[in-house]
Amino acid sequence: MDCVAGASANAERLRHPSIFVLSTASLKVNDKEYAEWIENASSFPLLCQFSLTITYHLPTSRFVLNEITTRYRDAFRAALIGLVVNLTLGIVKMTAGMVARSSALIADAVNSLGDALTSLAVLYGLQVAQRPADAEHPYGHMRAEGIAATNVAIGIIISAAIVGWEAIIRFGEIAPRTPWWAIAIAGGNVVLKEWLFQYKLQVGKRTRSASIIANAWDHRSDALCSLAVLAGLLIIRWGGPGWVDAVAAIIVSLGVIASGIHLFRSSASELMDEQADPQFLASIHQTALSVTGVEEIETLLVRKVGLEYFADVHIEVNPSITVDFGHRIGHDVKDELLKQHPELRDVLIHLEPHRDQAD
Repeated sequence: MDCVAGASANAERLRHPSIFVLSTASLKVNDKEYAEWIENASSFPLLCQFSLTITYHLPTSRFVLNEITTRYRDAFRAALIGLVVNLTLGIVKMTAGMVARSSALIADAVNSLGDALTSLAVLYGLQVAQRPADAEHPYGHMRAEGIAATNVAIGIIISAAIVGWEAIIRFGEIAPRTPWWAIAIAGGNVVLKEWLFQYKLQVGKRTRSASIIANAWDHRSDALCSLAVLAGLLIIRWGGPGWVDAVAAIIVSLGVIASGIHLFRSSASELMDEQADPQFLASIHQTALSVTGVEEIETLLVRKVGLEYFADVHIEVNPSITVDFGHRIGHDVKDELLKQHPELRDVLIHLEPHRDQAD
């Protein structure tokens, strides 16, 4: 097939006036044909070589950008819902706790307000993370999410420790009988927190957002702590000892501290460029190895930044091929990885001679 003859009449001109690009709709080839053409690329005119490369790459870029935008949008919506729900719960429980003079309900309110602060920080981090790369930040701003989550985790731990200490000081005080409306608020809080856990866990797994997943488990911890508050309020209502309220507040504080530590560890690991999970690595390895011309994968390093990943892949190729042919194989690997794994922000390909063939 004559590659130049296959160009459509409405070919688009690039910035360089002497180079034309085939329309993506005018030339459709399968992987086998593309591999055969690349293998004999040295006999093609420059126009044909350049055109094939461009038409093969453009659809992948658009697909990846759409997928990344969707992930950020879904994560942003989940964080916004969490902000509204937690802020409302915090205000309602704080008011109820002060009126009913329940330290456990007040501690639970502080927990919800801390969660609202976490959601606010995640929202800001997601917004900053979507800013394009610039001269000062050539890799983008995706780490903003992890930085925000780490700072908020420290704040949550400190606030929970203060609430727990105040509960210990008031341990000997006699708590008043809890009204039924305060108990109803505590029960409704358990239901809402469990719903937030299920919703955010689903969104977090779909978008691979560490902060959203951490938020989800924070809600599950909150739901369990709220059960302790509810049990304490019911015991006091039924004539149980007054110190139960303080014990429930201490339990809540310990649960919040544990959630804060979990959030801090997960966000700190991301900031330290922790290797991606084995299942994701195996999937990337399989995709790269399936590309025509790749003999083996020597090195595979994948780090998570925000909702996206950066990958460094060292591929082994036939040492007898030309530099141009090896370069094209590298581009094929990068395009296939970005197409099959939309969560990848960028892929750096390094070529190595295949050891068996080199020997």
